[in-house]
Amino acid sequence: QKRSLVNVKIPWVRNPVLDSVVSRDVELKAASTIVSLIGSHPNSYLPIHRIIKFRGQFGLPSDLKLSTFLRRYPSIFEEFYRPDSAGTPVPCYKLSSPASEIYVEEQHLLFQDCYVDILNRLQKLLMLTKQKLLPLQTIDQLRFDLGLPLDYMDKFVNARPDLFGLVELPDGREGVKLLYRDDSLAVSHLESKRWRSDDEEQPLAFPIVFTRGFGLKKKSMEWLHDWQKLIYTSPYADASHLDPRTDVSEKRIVGVFHELVQLTILKKMERKNVSNLRRPLGLPYKFSKVFGRHPWIFYISMKGDTQTVVLREGYDDRGKLIENHPLAGIRNKYASMMTR
Repeated sequence: QKRSLVNVKIPWVRNPVLDSVVSRDVELKAASTIVSLIGSHPNSYLPIHRIIKFRGQFGLPSDLKLSTFLRRYPSIFEEFYRPDSAGTPVPCYKLSSPASEIYVEEQHLLFQDCYVDILNRLQKLLMLTKQKLLPLQTIDQLRFDLGLPLDYMDKFVNARPDLFGLVELPDGREGVKLLYRDDSLAVSHLESKRWRSDDEEQPLAFPIVFTRGFGLKKKSMEWLHDWQKLIYTSPYADASHLDPRTDVSEKRIVGVFHELVQLTILKKMERKNVSNLRRPLGLPYKFSKVFGRHPWIFYISMKGDTQTVVLREGYDDRGKLIENHPLAGIRNKYASMMTR
């Protein structure tokens, strides 16, 4: 394990195309989640005070009133009033006919066509962790990214007692533990796509995307070329033998995050959610420096109230997903309704 860890300092360069993707999806996440809340309710509508209870899952700016957001998209949410117990008219929301049709299509994908795919993503997420275990709160934060439905506990976790078990964590929280490891799933996206260097005898290399502004010096380019040739350690393999002070270990950390973001439907996730996974993934402190050291793999968008990690290879130069998951197609339909 050769120690080098060249001090590569790359200035952050804004990518307007990926920034626009992140900006759009902030409100898309909120709209999609609210659609699911209303669509799953027996009465097919919800008063505003019932929707507000779930605001923490929407990811909307704190200064944006929920009613303002809902009224912004009348093509999706139809507003009407019903009296409460005191006779006071209360704003309620139901889905428009087109939105209802998309919701029905989404449910078909979640629980039929894409059920196994989403189930595998949850298993692979847990397989990435040291103890095959994550707090429910952490999974909730990643729910939208992984394509899990609001009722994933009933439809995925509790429905498969052969795969998942609920455990009480030392801090009193509840967690989900993977009870059975399917080794056939322990193949990273990089391995499955066979991204190779010059020939099949070379270790796996990451796809890299350069944009204007990097301005790499010759020393950095040489380091990157050599780093790509280092041994690739699968994110699903035991890496306790690796010296954390080496480039080989760094390549493994990059591989973990590469796989983690690849598990998401839209090939991106909030940086704070990545940071929450440090301990479960068994990573060292300051692990997130790899994002700055490898901006040709990851892009950090500053849009919104948070930072978002975007996998560069996941999008083309127009901001379109390279691999369009069926659920991404559903979200595109919601996004189209939001632009009307």
